[in-house]
Amino acid sequence: MSDPTYTPPKVWTWEKPSGGNFANINRPTAGATHEKVLPKGEHRFQLHSLATPNGVKVTVMFEELLELGITEAEYDAYLINIGEGDQFGSGFVELNPNSKIPALFDTKADQRVFESGSILLYLAELFGKFLPKEHKAKTETLNWLFWQMGSAPFLGGGFGHFYAYAPEKYEYPINRFTMEVKRQLDVLDKQLADKTYIIGDQYTIADMAIWPWYGLVILGRVYEAGEFLDVKSYTNVLRWAKQMDKRPAVKRGCMVNRPFGEPSEQLLERHSAEDFKTKTQDKIG
Repeated sequence: MSDPTYTPPKVWTWEKPSGGNFANINRPTAGATHEKVLPKGEHRFQLHSLATPNGVKVTVMFEELLELGITEAEYDAYLINIGEGDQFGSGFVELNPNSKIPALFDTKADQRVFESGSILLYLAELFGKFLPKEHKAKTETLNWLFWQMGSAPFLGGGFGHFYAYAPEKYEYPINRFTMEVKRQLDVLDKQLADKTYIIGDQYTIADMAIWPWYGLVILGRVYEAGEFLDVKSYTNVLRWAKQMDKRPAVKRGCMVNRPFGEPSEQLLERHSAEDFKTKTQDKIG
């Protein structure tokens, strides 16, 4: 069903918030809305993020690097509360002019890195991990990394918005984006039919990019749409998602910059491995 009362104007102008979740932070212009200096920790990598799927990609990557014993990958992670507009503070906009989480600053290289896929690739190349060196396997990994970056807006901004967040439910956009998300899940299911991980036996940044979106949808943790999407029918994706979910670094990565859910799973800031034991919200009240 479409809205019979709306006719698009000749020139669109922003007259009022669109309604629904996050309406108070949506606007048609870029740039900072207020002055706010970002905090700085002692480690080389300064991450400013939130535990949405895009943020989880990067914290999982850091935790996987640390799981391998790469101490040079230690990082400070600070919470960006997008509901309160932290992403429009002047310090964050300097890191990411697009005002989206996550954003990273490499103090040693004096380099800002934004867009989650770019951060994964940056760290993979910097440390020589989770990105195959052999050209064919590397290309296949990047195929799937960029597949995720191009596909997830249909899952998030499309399906997620109209199914879970929009102030009104309309049949056309929900049907349109549900069809596309189910097609994407079928793409993944066929890819994983004879593979342990996305590209084969190797665990790569492609898995880290795809799992926080499609894996968490399959596991019923995003949009609460598991039954609606019939996620149990995607048996290969479900097997892979559960396998990923058991990895210790993935579990830790999901906790960082998380201000929602169970208090024991919320680590608002992360500055050392010890924080997981002593600074979750259940520990600090």
